[in-house]
Amino acid sequence: MPVVTSSLSEDQQKKLLSLLGHVRIHLLYKASVHGFTALAFHNRCDIQGPTVIVAYNAGGFVFGAYTSQDYTQSGAKVSDEEAFLYSISAGGSKPLRVAGINRQCAFTDEATGPNYGALVFLHENVAKIVSNPGENFTFQAAEMHGEDLALTEFEVYRVEGLGDLLAKPWRNIRWTAERRQQLMKDIQNYDPEIKTVQQARVALVGSVGAGKSTFFNSVNSVFRGNMTSQAIAGTAGKSVTTQFRTYTIKAGKGGGIVPLILCDTMGLEENAEAGLNIEDLVNIFKGHIKDRYQLNPLTPLQMDSPGFKKQATLNDAIHCVAYVVDTCKVSLLTQKMLDKFADIRKKTNNLGIPQILLMTKVDEACPLVAGDLKNVYRSVYIQRKARELSEFFGIPLSCVLPVKSYSDELELDQDIDILLLTAVQQMLNYTDSFFENQVIEDREAVDHQELYRSNDVTRPVLSQKTKHHV
Repeated sequence: MPVVTSSLSEDQQKKLLSLLGHVRIHLLYKASVHGFTALAFHNRCDIQGPTVIVAYNAGGFVFGAYTSQDYTQSGAKVSDEEAFLYSISAGGSKPLRVAGINRQCAFTDEATGPNYGALVFLHENVAKIVSNPGENFTFQAAEMHGEDLALTEFEVYRVEGLGDLLAKPWRNIRWTAERRQQLMKDIQNYDPEIKTVQQARVALVGSVGAGKSTFFNSVNSVFRGNMTSQAIAGTAGKSVTTQFRTYTIKAGKGGGIVPLILCDTMGLEENAEAGLNIEDLVNIFKGHIKDRYQLNPLTPLQMDSPGFKKQATLNDAIHCVAYVVDTCKVSLLTQKMLDKFADIRKKTNNLGIPQILLMTKVDEACPLVAGDLKNVYRSVYIQRKARELSEFFGIPLSCVLPVKSYSDELELDQDIDILLLTAVQQMLNYTDSFFENQVIEDREAVDHQELYRSNDVTRPVLSQKTKHHV
């Protein structure tokens, strides 16, 4: 699947946002990838709420139309007082904004390309426009598109209001050095309830590019006291992580082991033949897959394969699952991807493993949070996204945790650390819940053997020392 990215330059996006207000834009449709056809446009842009069209030509003009109304192919003439046409020219300092003519409709909602009267896009399913200044909107053709009607690219974005700051945060966080130190101390002193388990094992599960490896690197950096990059992370369209990896964390260089293992997996993808195979994921949860096993999306690991660990113990199993989701892409989660997560969640529930959800890149998702990370629980937008994810995944809102990982920083930051450590603390709390739910018929036997979780693997016979004689 090709990576679909915006063609807007940073300056062009800034000028476009100046016309739209306090919003985020999400790329829905890119004609060079999805096709210069009305069908492709409607397949991706119908019933998406407010949208903005962004057309490009060889003359350096970026122009288009905004509407607050849905495209539905109703055939009706749609009125929209908020609709406007715009143009950003290569040499212009300010974008051109053209409001609609009074008492005229904004666009005709047909099964053709977007028809705003004065501008008709994807005319006859080709990369060009029809220009009719004076019909619904009035402008000078030279100012709007330089009279170059051929398109080099055509995109449509969903427009989503960010809202303002809440008067009171929806969660209370203490942003102090003392709180950071207390979190680190609590995590380092964590002691699993079951004596034979030395470290909590948490699996990071998410789509390609969600930030699983980056999250581990960031947590590792907090405890090491400097930036680290132990897990391979990147921005490629396909999963950078191809092996199942288990990462331990040390408190300082050469320091003691933190009682937490973060398990990194290949990213999930929509297609069944790409990304992490769900059968492999279940085996990871049960503890059957060894560290550094090379994952194959097409062929799940078999019981007789070298990488399969038949006698998996509670030390090998996963104690908590953390779903990792890019906050910037919540609105773009497809039904196929949501169905895949639902399937994983069902299998995880059947294994009795508690689950949380990490909202990554909150600073990129909301400018108010980018300006001050302490606004993360005051941001209307972040709260809205958290509620959407809670509903999408069927996970309680209390289990949804916004985080920011280290990306372009060179030095540690107290606020970033507190969000990361708070997430880790919740992982350990839920791990405790997992241990408490284990059915242990003979508590004393746990001192002599490790508890088996996998139902498909035979429990070992107790040693002579622990056998009961009749």
